[in-house]
Amino acid sequence: MSINETVTGGLRRVSQPGGPALAWYEDSGIGLIEQDGLYFKDMARTGALLPYEDWRLPACERARDLAARLSVEQIAGLMLYSPHQAVPPRTGGPFSGTFDGAAWEASGQAAWALSDQQRAFLERDHIRHILMTTVDDAATAARWSNNLQRLAERLPFAIPVNISSDPRSGAKASGAEFRTAGKDVSKWPEGIGFAACFDPQVVKQFAHDASLEYRALGITTALGPQIDLCTEPRWMRFADTLGMKVEDVKALVKAYCDGMQTTEGSPDGWGRDSVNAMVKHWPGGGTGEGGRDAHYAYGKYAVYPAGNAEEHAKPFTEAAFVLDGPTGCASAVMPYYTVSWGLDKKNGKNVGNSYSEYLIHDLLREKYGFNGVVCTDWGITKDPDPTVGSFGSRCYNMEQYTEPERMLIAIMNGVDQFGGNDDPAPVLEAYRLGCEKYGEAAMRARMEAAAARLLTNIFRCGLFEDPYLDPKASEAVVGCREFCEHGEKAQRQSVVLLKNRPGCLPLREGLKIYVPVRHIGPSKTFFRSDAPAYDEDPVADAVIGAYGTRVATPEAADVAIVFAESPACNPYSEADVREGGNGYLPITLQYRPYTAEAARPVSIAGGDFREDFTNRGYRGKTNTAYNEADLDNILECRRAMPGKPVIVVETLSNPMVVAEFEGQADALIAEFGVSRAAVLDVIFGRFAPQGRLPMQLPKDMETVERHCEDRALDLEPHVDAFGNAYDYGFGIGYDGEAIGIRQ
Repeated sequence: MSINETVTGGLRRVSQPGGPALAWYEDSGIGLIEQDGLYFKDMARTGALLPYEDWRLPACERARDLAARLSVEQIAGLMLYSPHQAVPPRTGGPFSGTFDGAAWEASGQAAWALSDQQRAFLERDHIRHILMTTVDDAATAARWSNNLQRLAERLPFAIPVNISSDPRSGAKASGAEFRTAGKDVSKWPEGIGFAACFDPQVVKQFAHDASLEYRALGITTALGPQIDLCTEPRWMRFADTLGMKVEDVKALVKAYCDGMQTTEGSPDGWGRDSVNAMVKHWPGGGTGEGGRDAHYAYGKYAVYPAGNAEEHAKPFTEAAFVLDGPTGCASAVMPYYTVSWGLDKKNGKNVGNSYSEYLIHDLLREKYGFNGVVCTDWGITKDPDPTVGSFGSRCYNMEQYTEPERMLIAIMNGVDQFGGNDDPAPVLEAYRLGCEKYGEAAMRARMEAAAARLLTNIFRCGLFEDPYLDPKASEAVVGCREFCEHGEKAQRQSVVLLKNRPGCLPLREGLKIYVPVRHIGPSKTFFRSDAPAYDEDPVADAVIGAYGTRVATPEAADVAIVFAESPACNPYSEADVREGGNGYLPITLQYRPYTAEAARPVSIAGGDFREDFTNRGYRGKTNTAYNEADLDNILECRRAMPGKPVIVVETLSNPMVVAEFEGQADALIAEFGVSRAAVLDVIFGRFAPQGRLPMQLPKDMETVERHCEDRALDLEPHVDAFGNAYDYGFGIGYDGEAIGIRQ
């Protein structure tokens, strides 16, 4: 058979009729094997075609063959994740690196060069799963990916690198977790913004476009989508979910996973355009008691007062695991940090989800038959910090065990990989302990099963045949005009008009516009450090200048546009602990100080080795939003501008109590992480409102306190001055009439 062969800069590429293109560097020691008139890469350098080298075989069969050839040390490396990788790893950032011991800025190295740390975890620790965060541009990402793959190719068995990414396509970065910066990628709404479109095709278009951009950046695993059924309105990760109504969420989950994983024209759906979807968080993380989040020990408990745990599993069991597309099932699952209180009826253990035999082995693996990768959330095996209010304390209710003992328990439950762990020593010690307890043959078989699952996802994406990128082609794909236009349209489709005094919107262009500066008070960061107060101009002059003239005072303006965000607050106070309290505060969805008189007096769940009580309740306590001044801006504009329109734009990371200001607004808009231009296009009539609420906006905080964390749509919604209830599915056009069908 004739083949077409090229060599560019030492990279040899072969294309062949009836088979995939093959690529490798000449200095890797890899050659070609010809068999049955077809060509294969000799990745093991044996001169004979091994099953894992035979691209004609199913990915799972190739993976099992390779797993059986690996040492325990090599398998342990596969079960780990690299630390977050910035490209380049600049000094002073959280993810810096060195080059022959020197900082990147002093090294003279290109932005895509491999750091000392990257070489070490590939060569010494056998790590092949790498989490990429910030990157300068598409060409840099492509060249860096090529360098990683070139080094991995030289190592035994030539196992390619699987680069992963947290979501990087949001038009407005969220604070709910460390977000990646995809400077060149197309920009879309946050997850809840997709829900506001009420159209699975929008999500499928996003996933299709994003998968091609990801592959052009070298990314083959998406740490998402986040498919938690978000029934708890106070949860800080609400904005990243796909909503709260299970049937609507299921449709979006299928669209997202199918769009990400499917290579068009491939018989099984897998191929060069595929990105593995790691759906999270099993068995659903959206039920934290009181809205607290399990990144922190004070929020470790998920509760089910309405008994709806099975409904929270449905986005997984009835969507992600039964896709309509040819790939059939999401390739990976991430359990959440939470202790799912009371769900384990078999062993009666309230432990972090990955440590629960019942949740992982009995339900996920056995009952629902999930055979893909199970990867823990980040950092669950480390020893806890000394205080409940810290960031690093996530081995929930497993503190009495050593880290290797924790890992062994998780592995035997069915966990294959440890997110946020890059040290092989505890995994190897877990293997040794397992050999003592279960026998070497059983433990080796369990480790091989984990390796096979992990390798399957690398084989499916075609990386063993050709992992290399053309930087110029990557530049052409990432952030291309077509994808950006798709994203910009989706942003506008997600904007919800809630209130419009007759004749107010759309505004006429060319008006004098006042936009107040926002003030955010002292706060806690995601990592629980103290952040000082600051002022923020919510929109650039150049952006607002495309619609009218910005003026410095409300008195000089024709109209005020007040940009605000849903209230944010600190749910745990070390000062309260020092004063003899339990530390727990209510999470408020209103701006003004809120006292939780209607909260449950005794928490459903509780208990921590650092606490001498189990009641995490906060009844009678008061909390105030960091951004209370957002309300002041609205009220001041109303006072200063009688008879003139005051337009309020709320960025909703969570549902909120709008009763504090709705009566003072002539028009009220809700948006979910989109650009200012997208919102202004709706305000000025360049794009007619289409979005609808993917949530309920509660009447008051009392209805929030009385609802069940695991039950959707049990809030009494706010009713505005025109008699409209801000319920799930509500949105209006400029004429004030409801859009679509209320659900």
